Amino acid sequence: MVFFVGFARNYVMWNPFLEEFERVMDLWLGLEVHASLIKMGFELDTYVKSALLNYYETCWGVESANQVFYEMPDRDDLLWNEAIMVNLKNERLVNALELFTEMQFFFVKANAITLLKMLQASGKHGALSEGKQIHGYVIKHKLESNLSICNSLISMYSRNGKLKLARRVFDSMKDRNLSSWNSIISSYSALGYMNDAWNLFHKMESSGVKPDIITWNCLLSGHAVHGSYKEVLTILEKMQASSFRPNSCSITSVLQAATELRLLNIGKEIHGYVIRNGLDYDVYVGTSLLDMYVKNDCLTISQAIFNNMKNKNIVAWNSLITGYAFKGHFYDARRLLNNMEEEGITPDLVTWNGMVSGYSMWGHSEEALAVIHDIKSSGLTPNVVSWTALISGCSQKGNYRESLEYFVQMQQEGIKPNSATLSSLLRTCGGLSLLKKGKEIHCFSAKSGFIEDVYIATALIDMYSKSGDLKSAHEVFRRTTNKTLACWNCMIMGFSIYGLGMEAISLFSEMQGAGVLPDSITFTALLSACKNSGLVDEGWDYFDSMGKDYGIKPTIEHYSCMVDLLGRAGYLDEAWDFIQTMPLNPDATIWGAFLGSCRIHTNLEFAEIAAKELFNLEPYNSANYVLMMNLYAMSNRWEDVERIRGLMAEKENTDEEEKEKALLSHTEKLAITYGLIKTKSNAPIRVIKNTRICSDCHTAAKYMSLARGVEIFLRDGARFHHFKAGRCSCNDFW
Repeated sequence: MVFFVGFARNYVMWNPFLEEFERVMDLWLGLEVHASLIKMGFELDTYVKSALLNYYETCWGVESANQVFYEMPDRDDLLWNEAIMVNLKNERLVNALELFTEMQFFFVKANAITLLKMLQASGKHGALSEGKQIHGYVIKHKLESNLSICNSLISMYSRNGKLKLARRVFDSMKDRNLSSWNSIISSYSALGYMNDAWNLFHKMESSGVKPDIITWNCLLSGHAVHGSYKEVLTILEKMQASSFRPNSCSITSVLQAATELRLLNIGKEIHGYVIRNGLDYDVYVGTSLLDMYVKNDCLTISQAIFNNMKNKNIVAWNSLITGYAFKGHFYDARRLLNNMEEEGITPDLVTWNGMVSGYSMWGHSEEALAVIHDIKSSGLTPNVVSWTALISGCSQKGNYRESLEYFVQMQQEGIKPNSATLSSLLRTCGGLSLLKKGKEIHCFSAKSGFIEDVYIATALIDMYSKSGDLKSAHEVFRRTTNKTLACWNCMIMGFSIYGLGMEAISLFSEMQGAGVLPDSITFTALLSACKNSGLVDEGWDYFDSMGKDYGIKPTIEHYSCMVDLLGRAGYLDEAWDFIQTMPLNPDATIWGAFLGSCRIHTNLEFAEIAAKELFNLEPYNSANYVLMMNLYAMSNRWEDVERIRGLMAEKENTDEEEKEKALLSHTEKLAITYGLIKTKSNAPIRVIKNTRICSDCHTAAKYMSLARGVEIFLRDGARFHHFKAGRCSCNDFW
């Protein structure tokens, strides 16, 4: 202590020593200095007091710093502001606000830096009411002319979702700098109001303020976050035309757009730009590149990027692990998981959930459930995402009953479902045509506040359509606001599978009027609607308009719809010419559709051509052989029947299980009969099968509905049949 006594005569000199103690974190020495000052009775100046606050906060924690502050006499403006800053630094917003309120009773003024930090904290923590109090303080003390404070007010209100209040602050500003414009443009962009953001952008330019890289990045990020990926690439071109070079923030948004649009070539060009400009040091850029290659099925390149990353964060590890898991490369995913732990990085829920999703997507539900147990063993708690990944994977794979069983387990674990969980469950109910269970989930969604969720609404439309209740599906559709493209597509497909072609066409026209652009799925639904209703001319019009009007390249699925449409309508020659001129090689779906049409119209010449192709493409598909035998039998060509039977024997695709299925074919008759026996009321009978219903069963179902006065809903592999009073909704066209 002799050393300190020697310097005690000039207490101002204690300040640098305290700062040095703070730097070296010498806990006890700092306390000795503080004790010496108190014993010697020195009246400390503000700077020494501030240094003491910071010393205690750094070495002993914010609570100790607060205690020292309240024990200090003569707390002036600077010390109050310093105390608030210490609390804000430690994320103690409540304490900071209490100090802010208390200081006003002592007529102490907050400085501009304190107000800025308080507003930033209010925006970060969603403390709207507290932010409004600070705004009131700003108005009371006439600080509206401070540009930095006004810009922070705009940011605070927008981060709390109060865009109108943010705009009111902006409009009230007499002077605006570039930061002001960037703040309000960023606010509109972040909340998805892109038209308003662009209007402000043009207004800024017309007022003589030039945008900077931050302005452009706000627009890029806003469009990327809200799914306007094509616009992101357009903005990039405009930005470069204005002589702005993309930085790391720009690149992450552009890579996100390239990833979602599956534009691998553009992604590679961006990768080249990143290397040329030395941006690969940025961990976010590196992770975005990794994610882009993973989602474009370039796992080898992803692994190379990962290996070259100097600073791998957990996001990079998770992206590659999930990529391998999603592709079914579970050995590689597990290897990476082990390496990650060896590197000292602890897997988080995102890591484990990626594994759960991968296993369940590939039908390995037991392994997925084992990962759920691994999560528990690691000390973490499986969350709603974990269970939803398991349920969703099972549903996508067609393991509907398992998904319902896992939902029960999820509830037993006390995990509340979210909208994604409910959407997956509704998909399950649609897959099994469980109308009653689907209605229960509909009620649950309403009680849980998810009824206005557009994804839930879309899943409900799908469930009701596939469960034979098109009326309810249409009611949900009409009540849905802010319909997405998927919502429109789902309703058009609903009309399609019920053979309501004109209704599907009318809805498509309504969709166009709403300004929603169609995609390839829309045209699959439209062409299916035309096929199921025999609307040949309309089908041709839509097929031609895909490329001409919307730039959509037809896929094999669209060509298959057209072959089926032409063939079932009796235009076999035209269907044959269509197949011959296709730019794609015909696959089994094309030849299968053509063969089915040949059976309907008893055209053996074309049928033999289609069968020959199918026997090569699907040599072990017994259905093709059986169909040809039936055609030959209808034409009394018994030698050919025996020849086909011989081909089947050579291929051995008719094992005992197949024979049993063949004997039990036309089980829809048995299912309907069983329903009639078990059902005492006039409740509708619902039957599901995976293949097309035959003409014999179709006729039988019509007579059953007439004889018993009951409605029968039969969903086959292609569409719905609604039998009522001896008639079918398909009008005998299927």
